[in-house]
Amino acid sequence: MLFGMWDGVYFHLGPIPVDHLVVTEWAIIALVGIISFMATRKMQLVPTGLQNGFEAIILFTYDFFTQLMDEEHVAKKWAPLLTSFFLFILISNYSGLIPGAAHVQGFQPPTSNWNVTMTLAIITFFSVHIAGFSEHGGHYLHHFVSPSPLMLPLNLVEEVAHPLSLTVRLFGNIFGEEMVLAFLLFLAPFIVPTAIMGLSMLLGAIQAVVFTLLSASYIGAAAGKGH
Repeated sequence: MLFGMWDGVYFHLGPIPVDHLVVTEWAIIALVGIISFMATRKMQLVPTGLQNGFEAIILFTYDFFTQLMDEEHVAKKWAPLLTSFFLFILISNYSGLIPGAAHVQGFQPPTSNWNVTMTLAIITFFSVHIAGFSEHGGHYLHHFVSPSPLMLPLNLVEEVAHPLSLTVRLFGNIFGEEMVLAFLLFLAPFIVPTAIMGLSMLLGAIQAVVFTLLSASYIGAAAGKGH
């Protein structure tokens, strides 16, 4: 009876309801924060253990995602955001692979909800324009009317299309994957074929890479010399 009345809201912060999705996000953020703290609390010149693994992730994201940026100082400025995107999305995607997750009342990988993917896309949207203005000042606005003032409507549509495509792409892929896994778990609870789980891990990593790579390309284009 209790589960039948369950509406997904765990508690309220004043008038703001805190549901299962927010709690899952907090858990993922706390996990990333704890790992980051443990890896960096005793930094060594020659890294070992957790520090070594964490530095490998940082170097991977910096080298892979910031290669689209013309200036090194721009890459260094935005690398923390891109790394945070990658880790949060990757762990969110993989959270749906926890054994029995589809049968846990209220459990839902954050990236399978469009509110979360839209929020990430909006962060990218504002980051793009912040990067553009910080590198080019008021001259950045010129690209909205380039190569002709007649292109203004199309350029504005393009700016809106970027976060929309980021939102729909990540949400659609992860939501669809969750539906397939939930159906398979319904047929065979807790026993999902290894091939399907492996494919889900691959798709989860690909979606994290694609979202972060596109965000990096948009930021790099806004901050690049072309503007």
